Amino acid sequence: MSMEITNNYSNYATSSTNVTKNAGSTKESNVTTSTVELKTSTGGTKTEQIKTGYSNVNDYSKYLQGKYSYMNMGATLMQGVPTTVSVSSAFLKKCMNDPEMAKYLEENLVAIPDSVKSLCNSVKMAPGSPVVTYATYKIDDNGNISMMSGSTNDPDGKIAKENAERKAKEKKAQEEKAAKRREEKKAEEEKAAERRAEKKAAEEARTETGEYTVSATGTDIKAVTQKVIAATSGTSAPIGASFDIKA
Repeated sequence: MSMEITNNYSNYATSSTNVTKNAGSTKESNVTTSTVELKTSTGGTKTEQIKTGYSNVNDYSKYLQGKYSYMNMGATLMQGVPTTVSVSSAFLKKCMNDPEMAKYLEENLVAIPDSVKSLCNSVKMAPGSPVVTYATYKIDDNGNISMMSGSTNDPDGKIAKENAERKAKEKKAQEEKAAKRREEKKAEEEKAAERRAEKKAAEEARTETGEYTVSATGTDIKAVTQKVIAATSGTSAPIGASFDIKA
C-alpha cells in the first residue's frame, strides 16, 4: 500500500514572515550567514543559521548535505525505514541566492526525520498494525513537495510465505493430476494398440489356415442364410431351394 501527499511552496511564501538577518552576519566571498527561526514539526520554532549567496549549485548542495546528509544521497534509514529525499537542481539554484526560499527549503529538510518518525507511529495505529516499508520526499523545480510512502501488514513475510507454500501445493496437485491423465491416456492407447494387434494377428491366422468370414444382411432369415451359403460355396443362391429351421 502506498500514499502520496503534496504541498506547495506558494502557500508557504504567502504566509511566511521575512528572514531576519543577524546584526553580526558574516560574509565569506559572497556567502552570507543569517540567523532565522525555523518552524519545527512539533509546532514550535528553532533558531538556526542558514547560508545563501553561493555562486553555483554544487557548492550550495555540499553546504546543505553537510547539515542534511540525506538530501540527494539515495536511500537513508530513518526509524529503520529506507527514506529518499530529492531536491531538484533548479530549485536549489533558486534558493542559493534567495534567503526566503532558502529558509523554506531548510525548514522542510530539517523536519523530515521527525516526519518519518510520526509517519511510522501513526501507521502502527492502523488496523492490523502495519509497518512502513519506505518513504520518499521530492521537492520539484518550483518548491512543491511530494511525499510517497508504502506499508505492509506482513513485515516478517509470514503471510507471503504461507501464500507461496499454498500456491506451490496447488501447482503440484495440478501437475500430479495432469500426469495421471497422461498416464491414463497412454494406458488407453496401449490397450487400443493391443486390440488392433490382436485383430490383425487373428486375420493373418485365418488367412494362413484358409479361414474366412462371410456375412449378409436382410429382412428374411431364409434369404440371408442363402446369401451366406452362396458366398461361402462361391455360387449364386439357389432359386426355390428348401430351407428348414430346426429348433
